[in-house]
Amino acid sequence: MPAKTVKKNLIIMGAAGRDFHDFNVYWKNRSDYRVVAFTAAQIPDIAGRVYPRELTGPDYPKGIPIENEADIVDLIKKHKVEEATLAYSDLNHLDVMHKAAIVNAAGADFRLMGWKQTMLESKKPVIAVCAVRTGCGKSQTTRKVCEYLKALGKKVAVIRHPMPYGDLTKQICQRFAKLEDMDLHKCTIEEREEYEPHIAAGNILYAGVDYGEILRRAEAEADVILWDGGNNDLPFYKPDLHIVVTDPLRPGHELAYYPGETNLRMADVVIINKVDSAQPDKVALVEANIRAANPRAKVIRAESPVTVTDPGQVKGKRVLVVEDGPTLTHGEMRFGAGHVAATRAGAKEIVDARPYAVGSIKTTFEKYTHITDILPAMGYGDKQMADLRQTIDATPCDLVIIGTPIDLTRLLKLNKPSVRVTYDLKETGGALRDAVTKAMAARG
Repeated sequence: MPAKTVKKNLIIMGAAGRDFHDFNVYWKNRSDYRVVAFTAAQIPDIAGRVYPRELTGPDYPKGIPIENEADIVDLIKKHKVEEATLAYSDLNHLDVMHKAAIVNAAGADFRLMGWKQTMLESKKPVIAVCAVRTGCGKSQTTRKVCEYLKALGKKVAVIRHPMPYGDLTKQICQRFAKLEDMDLHKCTIEEREEYEPHIAAGNILYAGVDYGEILRRAEAEADVILWDGGNNDLPFYKPDLHIVVTDPLRPGHELAYYPGETNLRMADVVIINKVDSAQPDKVALVEANIRAANPRAKVIRAESPVTVTDPGQVKGKRVLVVEDGPTLTHGEMRFGAGHVAATRAGAKEIVDARPYAVGSIKTTFEKYTHITDILPAMGYGDKQMADLRQTIDATPCDLVIIGTPIDLTRLLKLNKPSVRVTYDLKETGGALRDAVTKAMAARG
């Protein structure tokens, strides 16, 4: 009689995204491993949930608990864990090694998975848009690529990196084709910031938890799969064309963050975005780093021009600038498109919201001390959205400049006037368009 396989106990360290995908495609049916817990970081209010049995399969009849990453040492000891695998993104290389040291000191191995174990292959051509940091400009690049594909007569399905912050059993496979679909799926501000621009542009978008099922659904109605990455994570699907966006406003970060550097080294095309806002020497430094790390990649410089709905309202006013939350928080940016627009349009003063912040927004400012005169649009749930509205309402200013990818006034009723700032990718010479056309021709 063959000996029974002894399973190793494993913890997946995540942030409600890559961790679930890695489990679904790699760990779920392993006979030699048992996942005893997910841990949660980076995203508020994720810990305390359960990855449900509807997604775990018969080997986990009670589902898998999602614990706080701060408790990982106790979890390793409690469950006699032998391995912990890191499965989330936009981490400084030093922070990754601190996590490795904590896990190793507790007696477990620390693991980073390569793309071959986690990328699914599609029957359709796949173009992936990723980045070296969050906030580089993936979404505007994805929208530009979608324009080029449509001009080629292709029907495109955009698949967005997961953001399942609600009931996971209802988020297994989500399809968005109209703005009302976001209400149907009870999307948070963070989800809407990624989904709404695509929907407004007429793009079909998928997201959720089970990216095998999502791929099958998308393949059934599209000629091309367009992967819209999150943070600086790797694609979930093996791309025919891998586009990676860099940011000269954060020079050097392209070689200093996980797994952004991995993206950089794998890329077919690397875009240096925001060259209209960055200093030339910083742009040159980023380009030198790209060419040293990945000399085969095509390097393209692009602008990210900002547009204000009514710039005349901004001149001479005391303004509150509201920017994309993740770009400012774990993305470590000190300003975004709204701040750029306010300065260029002649705002008299950019008002600091910190003295007026309440609840979770106050906590965000305390945690991310580099954020000064801009307000991050944090909105991972109803409570945080309410805190954001109260903070905006309490801040004394003449005008609110909304620099988020969505129109916040659709979700939050504000007590003062506002203008929106939008931004798109602008390339000269058509190199990105040519790369997309060439990739499609290569797949026939």
